[in-house]
Amino acid sequence: MRAAQANIHVEAITRNLARVRELAPGAKVLAIVKADGYGHGLERVTRYLSGADAFGVASIEDAERIRALGMNHRIVLLSGFDEQRDLDIVRELKLDCVLHDHAQLAMLAAEPSAASRDPIRFWLKFDTGMHRLGFAIDSAPKVLARVLALPQARAEITLMTHFAQADEESEATSEQLELFDACNWPAGTGQSLANSAAMLRFRDSRRDWVRPGGILYGLSTIAGKTGADLGFSPCMSLRSRLISVKTIPAGAKVGYGGSYVAASQMRIGIAAIGYGDGYPRHAKSGMPVLVGGKLASTVGRVSMDLLTIDVSHLPFAKVGTEVLLWGPELPVETIAELSGTISYELTCGVTRRVRFLETEA
Repeated sequence: MRAAQANIHVEAITRNLARVRELAPGAKVLAIVKADGYGHGLERVTRYLSGADAFGVASIEDAERIRALGMNHRIVLLSGFDEQRDLDIVRELKLDCVLHDHAQLAMLAAEPSAASRDPIRFWLKFDTGMHRLGFAIDSAPKVLARVLALPQARAEITLMTHFAQADEESEATSEQLELFDACNWPAGTGQSLANSAAMLRFRDSRRDWVRPGGILYGLSTIAGKTGADLGFSPCMSLRSRLISVKTIPAGAKVGYGGSYVAASQMRIGIAAIGYGDGYPRHAKSGMPVLVGGKLASTVGRVSMDLLTIDVSHLPFAKVGTEVLLWGPELPVETIAELSGTISYELTCGVTRRVRFLETEA
């Protein structure tokens, strides 16, 4: 059996949800579980996030997987429907649906026998500066009136926007908040503004609903900070084992391209993990790992299946010794920063050939 495995610390997921509740005690929680629960396993994380008020997904397929578990939570389709025929599935699965484009409104207006169909709970997304999805904020009154007039719309509408720089020291988020609030929204409409970063840094963004994503999995949204620094518990440990240990002479070149050259005789260990498992291929020599709990560094290029580690200072290292690539003892944020990426990409990128095991810690 391949040695690479991801331990998912399931109790940490529940603790992180409780931490969100502490930070935003008056808000409902829309737990974002897209991208297979940020790589932690959709079915797994929804079970341990059952205390959330709703789940946010990026696809109808994800909603189907959640309903297959027998869960009756509200599920919000974050990008909404793409085609008119999707509306039947939205109703069948009892999904909430985000509206963000006039093309969606046209599909709703053209839906046959609209008045006789089950109504849908809509969330309206407005663009306040992200310039991604969302109706222009200056069209808000007209769009809201148009949606409320649709026979398919329930009276309960939630208004939302998305922040582009909430993870940075920037005035942009405050400016987006001002644009949103300048609309003087009518009473009876809910509001959902805060993603993970905004929830942590902008108290005023914690409205009726918060939308935590990465922090539910113990992943930091702030540069230079780990999830633990922010009071959240890491939920994934990526591990493998050494499958070979050997001594190489000075001048020996290691790995593809011979990019690493041994300055002196050294012992190297070969771990059964590589970019085919989700470890970043572009990680350079010197990446930290823990071998038997002790700090060591990688040497040479990352291969599809294998990773080479300098174990010269670790006389106990042998075939079978555990290697930790990231986890509570070695933050994934550290590996991400040294790899020129973010922790979200690393956890989402762990592939299905890695064995996933649940642990309580």
